[in-house]
Formats: sequence, structure tokens, C-alpha cells
Amino acid sequence: MTRPLSAIHANLLGVKERIRLAAGSAGRDPADIRLIAVSKYMAAADIVRAIEAGQHIFGESTVQDAMTKLELLRDPANEWHFIGHLQTNKARHIPGNFAWLHTLDSLKLARKLSRHAEASGLVVKILLQINIAGDPDKFGMPPASVFPFVDELLQAGLKGIVLHGLMTIGRRDTSVSESQRTFSRLRELRDACAMRFGADMFRELSMGMSDDYEIAVAEGSTMVRIGSAIFGSRPERSD
Repeated sequence: MTRPLSAIHANLLGVKERIRLAAGSAGRDPADIRLIAVSKYMAAADIVRAIEAGQHIFGESTVQDAMTKLELLRDPANEWHFIGHLQTNKARHIPGNFAWLHTLDSLKLARKLSRHAEASGLVVKILLQINIAGDPDKFGMPPASVFPFVDELLQAGLKGIVLHGLMTIGRRDTSVSESQRTFSRLRELRDACAMRFGADMFRELSMGMSDDYEIAVAEGSTMVRIGSAIFGSRPERSD
């Protein structure tokens, strides 16, 4: 008898199919899009179900919650991305636990992160968080600050971090056309950065979540961060 799929496995299959269709409609190769399963506040058992279904890239956004799960789920086959706002006093937790940080937005954080990574003999891949929509409720630097920031970052010569691209969070409850404009603007900014600083540092675009990832794929996203569409609603937290 064939074992029935878990809800998480079925959800993963559905998300991957929608990514495939969105990529195909945009003339893109679905293999160029990395699916990050956002496991924030989900139990380790839920992540294990996703791993059993073939998912090996996960995103966490709070250090305390992530560390309890990482201790249980350490496996070189799994890749962890930190996708939440990171305070500088938590930078020491990233090297050795997370391969990627999506939310770099200050030189102070860059220096601290690089110092901890170098001390561990590691390198962390980073993305710059851009508040492309000017949302006062979101972190990230404004688009106009990106060129000067990258100039300073490169001049600092930080060896523990490697820049790979840009990240943004779209507005919630907005129109399809507004989401398209947001993601298109980030892609254009990434392309301008690639022209100015070199394509190797600006290959990645982390944009698109459960409500808008198909739009993001159509606009060039290379990383989509999907939580509820895979794991269902997150449990309520008191903290």
C-alpha cells in the first residue's frame, strides 16, 4: 500500500509546481529558483517532515527559536538561511549555523559578522536588505543608499562575508500590479549594481513569500521564502 503524503509533503509539491509554471510562463528555468522553506516557529518534527519530502533549504528569522532546532537537526545536507532582522549582538550566532544572511543593512553589522566568521575560519554569504517600497514598518536601506553602501563595504575589505545580491519584503495586502512594480524595481537595482560592481556580487534576488512568490518569480527572483504555503499557519507565540 502506498503511504499517503503528509500535508507538508503535498504542500511542497504544490509550491514547486506553481514555481515551475510561473518560471515557464516567464521563460525562465525553474532550476534557477531556490525554494527556501521558512520554518520560523515551526516544530522540529514539521521540519523533519519537510526533509523527508526532499526539502533541504530552510529559513529562520529569530536566533533564539532557530538555535533550539539547529541543535536537533544538524546535517550537512541541510542549508540554513537567516532571513530576519539581525541585531549586531547576535551576529556571533550566524557563522557555523547559517550559510546565508539575507538582511544585511549596516556596516556595523557587516564588520561584526565578518569578524566572527573569520575567527571561525568561515565565510557567510550575504544579501543586502532593501526597503524598496519605502515601507515604514520594514527594515532595510533605501535604494538611494545602495551604491554608497556597497562602495564602503568593499573598501572595508571584510573577508568573512561575501556579497551575492539583494533582498526585499513586499508589502502585505497589496495589488498584483504594486507587487510587480516592487519586484521589478529590485531587479533593476540589482542589475544596476551588477553593472557598477560586478555580476558575481549581484547574482541573487531574494524576493517573494507565500502570497506573492509567483509574481516574484515572473520578475526575476532567484530565492523565494515560503512559510505558510508549506507548513500552514504558524503557532501563536506569547513572546
